[in-house]
Amino acid sequence: METHFFNQIAQLAIQGKLHLVITQEANSQLVVSVLLENEQCSDPAKHLLPPLVLRGTAEELDAGFFQSITQPLEETSSLFVNMEQYIEAQKQAQRQSAMEKEKAEKQQKKYDEAMKKVADLEAQGKYREAWSKLPPPDEFPNYADKIRKKRSELSTHFAPTLFEE
Repeated sequence: METHFFNQIAQLAIQGKLHLVITQEANSQLVVSVLLENEQCSDPAKHLLPPLVLRGTAEELDAGFFQSITQPLEETSSLFVNMEQYIEAQKQAQRQSAMEKEKAEKQQKKYDEAMKKVADLEAQGKYREAWSKLPPPDEFPNYADKIRKKRSELSTHFAPTLFEE
């Protein structure tokens, strides 16, 4: 007797462990429980999927077993792979978000330090030096208007030169 059961299992486009439990009932019916597990998928929702349960005589299962399990198992396998890819994408987005937040915090600190230096120089009456320590507006687009306004305010304190009217 030659069967191609394992060849057909090998041809399924699935990733993971395939668990088969076969139980014979009193009425000579077979109950086959098929469960796909994918340890690569870290999403706990994977445990919510119930096993696929088929009932029938041995002849009925021989005739329709693979036709009955192929599509559901391939879809489940694809779902597990997609779930893991989604989780990885979430983790990557979270890392990126943390990096962007850190970058923004560094930028804010740099701006605050520069403006503190400007305020200190202005308080000492060193307006030209304060003006020269203002950060470039293009480096701080969120504060560009404030920087330009401060530049204008400081300019009003400069002593007139021979070239100004």
